[in-house]
This record gives sequence, C-alpha cells and structure tokens, in this order.
Amino acid sequence: MIIPRAGQQQHVLRAVNVVSKTPIAIRSSQRRHIGHQVPRLTHGELFAKGGVPNLLSTEGYDIAWTKYQGHLVAKLNALTAHSSDEHALTKTLAIKYARDPSKASLFNHASMAHNNFQFFSALSPTPTTPSAALLALIDKSFSSLPSFRTTFLATATALFGPGFVWLVRLTNSPTTGSAAPLAILTTYIAGSPYPGAHFRLQPLDMATTATNVTSGMNPQSFAMNLPQPPQGTAGTMGPYARGDKKLAPGGQDLEVLLGVNTWEHVWLRDYGVGGKRQFLEAWWERVDWGVVESNISSIDGWSGKPLNRR
Repeated sequence: MIIPRAGQQQHVLRAVNVVSKTPIAIRSSQRRHIGHQVPRLTHGELFAKGGVPNLLSTEGYDIAWTKYQGHLVAKLNALTAHSSDEHALTKTLAIKYARDPSKASLFNHASMAHNNFQFFSALSPTPTTPSAALLALIDKSFSSLPSFRTTFLATATALFGPGFVWLVRLTNSPTTGSAAPLAILTTYIAGSPYPGAHFRLQPLDMATTATNVTSGMNPQSFAMNLPQPPQGTAGTMGPYARGDKKLAPGGQDLEVLLGVNTWEHVWLRDYGVGGKRQFLEAWWERVDWGVVESNISSIDGWSGKPLNRR
C-alpha cells in the first residue's frame, strides 16, 4: 500500500524548543491523525516500476497516480481530521457534500480521489477482452463493441477540458435485470457520476423554474422541499413502492462500470499538446474488462464482486 510520508509510523519524534534549546518529546497521539490512505491498485507495484505498458511511462504514472492521488489523500485528511468523516469512503463523502457550498473543497477532493481510483483500478498491463455476457449487454445498448468504442472515444475526445467519461448501467430503468441498458455519462472537473450527488431538478430550466432551492441548501434541506409521498401506500407499485430508492426528480439510479480520466496532467507528459486522442486509443487497449464485469451487480444471475466502492 502506498502511504503518504506524513502517515508513516513514528512512535516518538524529537523537537527542540527554540527558546530553551531543550529537547521536547512529541508522542504519536499528538501527530496529525491520518484517516484516509491511497488505496492499493491490483497492478500498482508493476506500474510503479515500469509505468502502464503502452499507455503511461513510469514518470507519467508517477504524476497521475502516485503523486496526484497522494496529494488528494493528504488534503482529504487535512479536511476531515478528528471528524466523523475521517474514515468515510470517498464516494460517501462526495455524495454527502455534493450540494453543500461550505464543503466544496471536501467534495472536490473526495470526488476526485474516488474518480481517479476508478480510472486506475480498471487498467490492465496486458490486453483483455469482454466476456460473452458483457458483450451481449454492450450489443443491446450500442449494437456492437466497435460501435461502443467509437461512441465512447468520440465523447471523451470532444470533452473540452478536464473531466471523466463513464460507462454506466441504468439500474432503475423500466427495462430491468440483465437487459438493463448501458449508457455513456460525462462529468466535468471533479463532478460525481452518482445520482445521490445530483440534488437538482434535472429536466427543467433552472433559470426559469421555481424550485424553492437556494444556493446554500444542502441535500437534507433539499429533501425536505421535495413533494412527500402519500400515506398508506402499502401494496402500491411504481414510485411509491416500498424499498424504492428516493432520487431527485429526473434522477437516474446507476452503477458505474468504467471511467476514463481526461485531465491534462494524466496524458500531457507522455502524449504532448494535441495528444489526447492518441492517449484515449491507447487507454482502450488497456481496459481491464474483468474489472468492468465485477462492477456489475448481476448479469443473467451472475454476481460479481464490486470494486468501485472505495
């Protein structure tokens, strides 16, 4: 596991009082508490030694993952130290503070740390291929794997500035089960793809629609302004059925299966100005389709082990 230098174990540090010149013992309990750590990548040791083959050089990987993820984690620890959030998952923090302007920095660092992990955790040192079950799911949504590749890479190429492009599965679609459709979703800068972070009336023009939502309103306050379901809904179906997730109007529940990071610091070192498309094509050849499948909760009754919860 890669741990920021500040988090390495030291039982007692020695300091010198600048006035008396007397050594002072600083115990471990007085050090800045470290709650978050850089997660371990499956191929992290290999990538650290030689980069991601045919995608990122050793220096490029060091910048985009080791140093940048370490920076995000260090900042996250500073923002959550000695609070109830110091051990929370980055995804949890991103959803919790997505609509709280006073916690914008915490949201940005938590969401970016989570998104960056999704990108790097789905990289393989060697080419992989989708299984027949995953290919069938892709065919139903995009007609074919080549068609999906063309659409996905075109979307990522056209994304102006830093952000992420995601492959998601729409889990509360009218089409359920293994036929639940896949879709391509874009987020900008450190934006979160998860519906829990999208407390807004998405289908409406927010410049002309009265929503009773103020700029300082957090998700809890927003929820209080939503229309409440009627009482005595036992046995009902649809949006009032028990167990249904409560989403913001227009919200779409989903699973994140795959994401590509288009931030310039990821590809500029190795591909130069204007090299974004070349980077994306090289990335496609290093997608770990086994990880993509593991992020799908069910394909024809098969259950994977989700990896994108960090």
